[in-house]
Amino acid sequence: MQYLVAHKKLIGVAILALSAFAMAPLASAEDATVVKLTLKNHKFQPAETHVPANKPVTIELNNQDTTPAEFESKTLRVEKIVAGGATATIQVRALAAGRYRFFDDYHQDTTEGVLIVE
Repeated sequence: MQYLVAHKKLIGVAILALSAFAMAPLASAEDATVVKLTLKNHKFQPAETHVPANKPVTIELNNQDTTPAEFESKTLRVEKIVAGGATATIQVRALAAGRYRFFDDYHQDTTEGVLIVE
């Protein structure tokens, strides 16, 4: 009987610990700066966006074109395919001050933007 009570306590502690770990990403996502970008006629609007340094960023990209786009940035370390007419959410880690270029890998010649972190 004592064995069962000990196991129940151990399971309760494990569930509590896992819950704390599961909630940690939610806390940082809530603190993120939200950037809304639109992709139309293979151009980002706005093409230049300013965000605070040392804070995570959530990019909400609405692709209003009928063709898919591949949001990509080597400096942000992100890559995401967004279907035509769809919206995608892209999570970016907290960044140091600087300029971070992003582009549509399918239309690099016309589709480019920059995230300016200050």
